[in-house]
Amino acid sequence: QVQLVESGGGLVQAGASLRLSCAASGRTINNFITAWFRQVPGEDREFVGAVHWSGATTYVPDSLKGRFTVSRDRPSNTIYLQMNNLQPEDTAVYYCAADTQSSYIEQGPGTYDFWGQGTQVTVSS
Repeated sequence: QVQLVESGGGLVQAGASLRLSCAASGRTINNFITAWFRQVPGEDREFVGAVHWSGATTYVPDSLKGRFTVSRDRPSNTIYLQMNNLQPEDTAVYYCAADTQSSYIEQGPGTYDFWGQGTQVTVSS
């Protein structure tokens, strides 16, 4: 079992930055892939970025690259999502997820078997 707790969401103005944190417990993060997703009501959950269990690979989709960065801190068993130059279209609930089965980073939410409760990010124009 893996427990994930997100924090760091909030209300910001366009152009601001936020760093989301995801504290993992139950297993160490170097044993599974951890990822960030976001979801707007009525839409599918969108992959935002991930860190491979080895720590050697991170992946952010091209559409977000340059603004979003995923990282992790092994001693604290925490992963981070750094978001810069936030825009109103980034408004969503952001979720942390763990994939304990795959060997490679997957973008589909169905491969992730543990999820956090989510944290709201709201960007005003």
